[in-house]
Amino acid sequence: MYETDFWQLIDETRDAAEGDPDDQADALVERLAQLTPDDVIDFARLFEARFQRAYRTELWGAAHLLMDGAPDDAFDYFRCWLIGQGREVFEGAVHEPDALADLVPDFDEEEDGDAEDLGYAADEAYEALTGLPLPDLGMEQPDGPEGEPFDFDDPEIMAKRFPRLWER
Repeated sequence: MYETDFWQLIDETRDAAEGDPDDQADALVERLAQLTPDDVIDFARLFEARFQRAYRTELWGAAHLLMDGAPDDAFDYFRCWLIGQGREVFEGAVHEPDALADLVPDFDEEEDGDAEDLGYAADEAYEALTGLPLPDLGMEQPDGPEGEPFDFDDPEIMAKRFPRLWER
């Protein structure tokens, strides 16, 4: 599976689900279950690579602002949600987290930012296809987020780092 195929699956399932993360996860499992087990493993690797790429302190700060707090698990689910928004939003947010103010102008902290089930779609599809759990992807997990830590609870720091998000 190529990266373009990965993003096409993300976009098609998001559109079919009309943006609902739970429905998108269900649609993604259905679509992945139509592929070969090797393609599902490829999808899982591509998803995990993006999940790890978004493990950045600066992006965590943006998630903290958008969701009025983002402990470890919430940030994991936020990164799944971010992938589910498609390539343009994902790449824009990873490159400049404050751009989320423009990339997702109608962000609703009650409805958006949590797509935990998207992170398990490949696991579910692989198990449905083979009856076995998804094998280890052989990808090293980072020790911590990339970037220097800062205090997410300091209004002065947050306003300076994320002026557009802070304004919201």
